[in-house]
Amino acid sequence: MYREKRYVITTDSNHSYEIPKNILNREFISTQLAEKWVSYITYIRMGKKWYYFTMVLDLADRKLIVWTLSDDMTTENTIYKTWLLAKKRRAITQHHIFHSDRRLQYASTIMRNLLGNNFKVTQSMSRKGNCWDNAVAESFFKSLKYECVYRYISSNHFLTLII
Repeated sequence: MYREKRYVITTDSNHSYEIPKNILNREFISTQLAEKWVSYITYIRMGKKWYYFTMVLDLADRKLIVWTLSDDMTTENTIYKTWLLAKKRRAITQHHIFHSDRRLQYASTIMRNLLGNNFKVTQSMSRKGNCWDNAVAESFFKSLKYECVYRYISSNHFLTLII
């Protein structure tokens, strides 16, 4: 039996933060590990509570470098924490591109300072309203939600499958 889908708005791109150019420009192929990473935040309901799943994926081997769950959408508990864990797991290249959508968490002062202070990193963001610009991350979450979340009534199956 399939679980009923429920939706929560998680993308807040109506903010005053500066938006970096789309440097990745849908070039989803990379021949070098840690050269191009994509990231995304989505929500997952487990039991009666919503959690926010943040991930970083390497385009060279399509490996999920790291994922985190948080019970709020703050920058600190979503992408900030996830970025630091990803960098511990895989050293980035000299000309690293970090691509995401335009949501508040990625555009925040915290993330702009963190990424901007690292001369190896160029931050890239999707164009407004264009999900194809981050298609690899979107596709990953579509598969994850279909295979591990919506197919099961009990949220315990999700945790068992993903860990």
